[in-house]
Amino acid sequence: MDLISPPAARPEPVEGPAFFSRASERRKERASTSSARTALFVVLAITLSACKPADAPKADAPKTTQAGGPPPPPPYQMRAEMPSGDRLSGSKNGEDLFSNRCGACHLAGGMGSNLLTKQRMAMGEPPENGLLANRKDLTPDYVKTVVRMGKNAMPAQTKVDITDAELDAVAAYLGKAKS
Repeated sequence: MDLISPPAARPEPVEGPAFFSRASERRKERASTSSARTALFVVLAITLSACKPADAPKADAPKTTQAGGPPPPPPYQMRAEMPSGDRLSGSKNGEDLFSNRCGACHLAGGMGSNLLTKQRMAMGEPPENGLLANRKDLTPDYVKTVVRMGKNAMPAQTKVDITDAELDAVAAYLGKAKS
């Protein structure tokens, strides 16, 4: 049995009057197809121009916004406004600082909350414990250590990111367990 098949025979190039007649036929086919497309486009354009949209606004009608407007942004994008004044003073609200400095990751829907919720649920805890503000087992010292050193996916936060005075206020807010 021959495993190698012979090469396929190539057709001989066509020259002379037969070649020109085939090319002429192809040009005629393309021209008729092109004219048919043009005619179809003209008919479609005339049909659409005769149609009147049902919800077309009147030119002199005042423009109004949609009832209710767009949906609100997710919670992790709605952080508290940063308190003005000296960042080194200890007179800031820990909840507002947590919302502003840590909220991008640790408010509902943030990446840190999602990872912590998955971790806590694997340990048999309710999903609410994924939010740091709901945790009862955090101590202020533990919060400070994790913020400065980082843990798992959380990078270490420098004193430029959050000053010691701000970190003390956030640790006091989150640290509900006894040291």
